[in-house]
Amino acid sequence: MNIFTCLVLSFVVAVYLIETISDLLNLKNISPVIPQEFEGFFDKEKYAKAQSYLKDNTKFAIFSSAFILVLQIAFIVAGGFNYINSIAVSLGFGTVLTGLAFAGILYLICEIVDLPFLAYSTFVIEEKFGFNKMNIKTFTSDFLKSLIINGIISGAPFSVLVWLFSNIAHYAWLYAFAAITAFELFVTFIYPIVVMPLFNKYTPLEDSELKKSVEEYAKKENFKMKGLFKMDNSKRSTKSNAFFTGFGRSRRIVLFDTLIQKHTAEELTSVLAHEMGHFKLGHIIKQMLLSFVSMGVMLFILSLFINEAWLYKAFLMDAQPVYAGVIFFAFLYAPMSFALSTISSCLSRKYEYAADAYAVTTYKHPQDMINALKKLSVDNLSNLRPHKLKVFLEYSHPPVLDRINAIKNISEK
Repeated sequence: MNIFTCLVLSFVVAVYLIETISDLLNLKNISPVIPQEFEGFFDKEKYAKAQSYLKDNTKFAIFSSAFILVLQIAFIVAGGFNYINSIAVSLGFGTVLTGLAFAGILYLICEIVDLPFLAYSTFVIEEKFGFNKMNIKTFTSDFLKSLIINGIISGAPFSVLVWLFSNIAHYAWLYAFAAITAFELFVTFIYPIVVMPLFNKYTPLEDSELKKSVEEYAKKENFKMKGLFKMDNSKRSTKSNAFFTGFGRSRRIVLFDTLIQKHTAEELTSVLAHEMGHFKLGHIIKQMLLSFVSMGVMLFILSLFINEAWLYKAFLMDAQPVYAGVIFFAFLYAPMSFALSTISSCLSRKYEYAADAYAVTTYKHPQDMINALKKLSVDNLSNLRPHKLKVFLEYSHPPVLDRINAIKNISEK
């Protein structure tokens, strides 16, 4: 093992340690006292259940991450990448197809290793706390569909990267940026139409007080959309949520059937007003642009390292195939990726506050929005008092108590 290998492994271990410290502090922050805001929503039994849910998930996450970390280190030190490359090369394909074979084998190994953890999370933890509604057949079907779809969506840009960096001497990263950006925009448009229906059934929301309320609000805000849809999430989980998909006139609002059952029309309209706020305030476009800029920076840095011999030596490779360099760079980029993810989460939390403010000032039902947030937190057994480090590093949404306080401050002005 050389100094470059040690450097790469230190990056991977450092990210794991930071995340683990964050998780442990989060557990330490647990309090048995129900926040005053949630009295009447959480009873002692259910609040204790929420804390048990947090403990079980956190301990499992720490264990599974440690297990995978050990496997990664062992695989690298044992020359696993070099062995997989020898298999891919022996197939006798050209550079791109050999690269796909190399990446495909690694992808399958990762998915197979992750499968028992996914099954345990679903059929043990989620089952224990009353969330899981999946059977083995649905679980297996979802796994296989995700395996194929993710393989295609990841394989296409990977192939472009390999071809460009193998065949273009100058500005390959710029051509890659243009091609992958176009591909991601294409996927963003077709995903709700082609991919999502493979997993769930989406039916137009029947005429109701809720539909009337949302459509009236959308019309008032001049918000164009394709329609309101209900998703059959209850066949997989009892958890509740709502989201938007698509752009322009193809935008559609999707509500989990489990959400509709538990909330009033005013509460759900408040939640959807929040989502509309993200569009009206330009958050979606801003986040996409930030994502593209981050990708451009990453590709440029990749172009600086892709031909460096030490990058391949770090992973104990005998050769320097470009397709392997793309994957190795992901390890090297891990600390910067972690930092960018943290920045993105901070920005996302700022946007959530802004969308809450938009919903409160335009729909003018602050208490209904607060009640919706409380019910969602109770139904999903959310952690009401996350540690500040955990929030800073990972939370895309502010803690619910902070959101409630912000909404109250707005409504009192």
